[in-house]
Amino acid sequence: MTEFKAAAVFSNHMVLQREKPVQIFGTGEENALITAHIDGIKASGRVRGGKWSIQLPPHKAGTNYSLTLSCGENVKTFYNVAYGEVWLAGGQSNMELELQNCKEKDALNDDEVPNVRFYYTPKKNIREKDFFECENNTCWAEFGSESAKCWSAVGYFFAKELAAKLGVVVGVIGCNWGGTSASYWMSRESLEADRDTNEYLIDVEKNSKGKTEEEMEKEWLDYQKYDSEWYQKSLEFYKEHPNGTWDEVQEYCGKNLYPGPCNPYNPMSAAALYESMIKRVCPYTLKGFIYYQGESDDHRPKTYYKLFSRLIGLWREDWGDNELPFLFVQLPMHRYKADPDYKHWCLIREAQMKVYQTVKNTGIAVALDMGEFNEIHPKSKEPVGHRLALQALYSVYGMQNLEHTAFSPMFKECIAGEGKLELHFEHCLGFKVREDAVAKENVGADEALGFEIAGADKEFKPAKVEIEGCKITVSSEEVAEPLYARYCWTNYGNVNIFGINDLPLAPFRTSVNDEK
Repeated sequence: MTEFKAAAVFSNHMVLQREKPVQIFGTGEENALITAHIDGIKASGRVRGGKWSIQLPPHKAGTNYSLTLSCGENVKTFYNVAYGEVWLAGGQSNMELELQNCKEKDALNDDEVPNVRFYYTPKKNIREKDFFECENNTCWAEFGSESAKCWSAVGYFFAKELAAKLGVVVGVIGCNWGGTSASYWMSRESLEADRDTNEYLIDVEKNSKGKTEEEMEKEWLDYQKYDSEWYQKSLEFYKEHPNGTWDEVQEYCGKNLYPGPCNPYNPMSAAALYESMIKRVCPYTLKGFIYYQGESDDHRPKTYYKLFSRLIGLWREDWGDNELPFLFVQLPMHRYKADPDYKHWCLIREAQMKVYQTVKNTGIAVALDMGEFNEIHPKSKEPVGHRLALQALYSVYGMQNLEHTAFSPMFKECIAGEGKLELHFEHCLGFKVREDAVAKENVGADEALGFEIAGADKEFKPAKVEIEGCKITVSSEEVAEPLYARYCWTNYGNVNIFGINDLPLAPFRTSVNDEK
């Protein structure tokens, strides 16, 4: 007999989405009648196929409610329930980075407790033997709890600003894991539907071919043991050699095998986290999604637009709302010291901008200036959360007075002139150049600003830059007849041009045909 229970995402301190029909769901014995009561409202539903779902009518914002679920004499009551705004925070390590580890971690000691609550979806593969035990131990938490230090920093700062501006409780469902490709958060069917995205599944199938379930499980368990021992050795190494290189640490510890065997037992594989994390909280009623990811798909940057746009469509379909807002972070500057400038993060950023421009109800938080050299996890997260909040407050909550503060300047059009290119931008009231730009770069004034132009030969040269209002004119003595321009087309570099609203000019190139 299937036990009557609500999905693990329902617990004390939960936040339910205000002013929308709310789905309550779980499991139970076939055909059993489940009834829900909250604030004088009653609704019922029957178990079908081992699962039940009840839709509660819209409810205004408020706190300190009790939700009671009953199945015959079996009654479960959840306390301190709030109605407010609910957002799912998806992505990889830069969304995962915890509040206790960010630059602004002193926020944990704020005297004024924000109206923010958090639920963290367990980071587990559904094939793991303790999956359900771990999930059953999860619950919503308020800010003052011990768990708050482990919350997503970006998710927290986003929610804190919304709570303050909207005057309601904001709940965040953390559904993120470091080192993950977008393909891990998608269904097998959605990946199989296209030849390019299907490559992510082929990776798993190639490695799993001819292996039994027992062999694949052993392969994964052996890797986990090796990785745990490797990690402890690496701590020893870095304690003695804090500035050691990656090659040196591997010489000391042995080869790093992350992310491990590409098989279904590894959560770092296509479709794995869709089953074990996304589907465990879906269709909990949401206002929308925030998302910070892309780093782990830089090995296939030209596929990312297709992959990312399909992920958005899939999640919206699963939640039964094709217009759910989807706000995301455009990748910041990044390059490891030992790496050349592959210029693949440029393509990821370009794909993210294209998603914003072509997929409805999306918002983009440009974070170009938030990167750190040789560090893929920038520690300052409050500005990122703020920029996502600006997108939400303007485009989702309709605060029209934020139109000129919510957006970074973005490339609009290029007009060719004699020996120069004239660039025009939207979401722009004017530009300002960081005063220390040239001094910090230790290069010429033109190169410091990050613009390059090229002629028919597609050989890019640093451009002279003239800024007049919202127009930027670029030219070079080395390019007599310029055809192409690009800005900050690099994995890592200083960011020196901002809108007068203090948001960085978004990176761009004037043509996707500028490559040789």
